[in-house]
Amino acid sequence: MPARPPEPTIASLRDAPGDGAGDALARYWAFYWAVADAQLTRWLPRRPSRVLDVSGGQGRSAGRAAEAGHAVIEVRDPLMDRRGTGGRAAPENGRHDRGNGRAARGRNAGVVLGDSGSLAFLRDASVDAVVAENRVLSRHLATEPTVAEIARVLRPGGRVLLCVDSLTLGMALLAEQNYWAHLSDVPSAEVVLVPWPDGTITRCFWADQLRELLTEVGLEVEWIRPRTVLSPSTVEHVLAESPRALPRLVRTELAAPPDDESLGIHLLASARRRT
Repeated sequence: MPARPPEPTIASLRDAPGDGAGDALARYWAFYWAVADAQLTRWLPRRPSRVLDVSGGQGRSAGRAAEAGHAVIEVRDPLMDRRGTGGRAAPENGRHDRGNGRAARGRNAGVVLGDSGSLAFLRDASVDAVVAENRVLSRHLATEPTVAEIARVLRPGGRVLLCVDSLTLGMALLAEQNYWAHLSDVPSAEVVLVPWPDGTITRCFWADQLRELLTEVGLEVEWIRPRTVLSPSTVEHVLAESPRALPRLVRTELAAPPDDESLGIHLLASARRRT
């Protein structure tokens, strides 16, 4: 039996390519995004709704929501795109001005070009659901104002799905770069900002920190779980042996109980605005 490949370096998990093509972890990212698509499909409202996507211009979640019949507003932040979002942006169709941004409308979706941390172009309680995927809230280092804006535009009973970098990832990255003094400060830190080798910075969260962040702006946390509990090396090994095992791996991931919120490089959370 071939030896299991070594666990990839933490820095190699910097940003997930949209489809994994050409990446050393191509099989893992194909699995990652298949899981993300399935999680979003399960989470989206059952009835046609107004969905705001602030995931940073990647276009994947906005496209999925539009395909499911929802009216989607996707906020693309050019500054965040230049910092690197992973994946490919969706094509734009037509363009017109609205509020503080320029909008391009497709069949079920409009695209607003502007700051995804400020949603001043939207009225209070004007959307049914918000999707903040692609680690956008970890790349917005001042996360609190962004989350407050999300809560403001959600109607009572509306929901948000968000993904952030976990402190498991942050601590592993600090260790990989030999920042041992920084590691010792992590348990007592209220905010943990972690540098990457390329000079960018990410904000990492424990589940309790994420829960507190959401409840402070009037959101009720429904659940917090790792995006995936299966490690990249395990997924790469299984799919190298059996490429057709991808659907089975995705089903296994979706069925895994979120008993340990500290697992995984990213945390996924669902919260509801109180009525």
